[in-house]
Amino acid sequence: MVFQVFGVALALMLLVVQPLLTQAAEVLQVREATLLQVGDRNRNYSVRLACIEVSPDDQQVAIDWLRQAVPRRRRVNLRPEGSEDGLLLARVTPIGDEQDLGAALVNEGLAHATCPPV
Repeated sequence: MVFQVFGVALALMLLVVQPLLTQAAEVLQVREATLLQVGDRNRNYSVRLACIEVSPDDQQVAIDWLRQAVPRRRRVNLRPEGSEDGLLLARVTPIGDEQDLGAALVNEGLAHATCPPV
């Protein structure tokens, strides 16, 4: 009886959790120091990291840092902040991390914040 209840509980948990895992966005490409190509199951988005600016001198170092922090297929959470010139502006947080990429770039000294902290 205990094993049946455990099995049913496990099956229900998987039904709830599995769709969330399969629908997470993935990083497809780091295009610029603040621009990512992100995709979910059937759509691709160009996502500009919200609330940061990277100086021209730090562009390549920031790109290299992002490529290491979020390699291809790394799952991320997007928190939209708006849009600009057809690009989604969002705070992008790798799943399992607590800090979004923009804040991490600021902490690394590769960018400066343009919005108040959340």
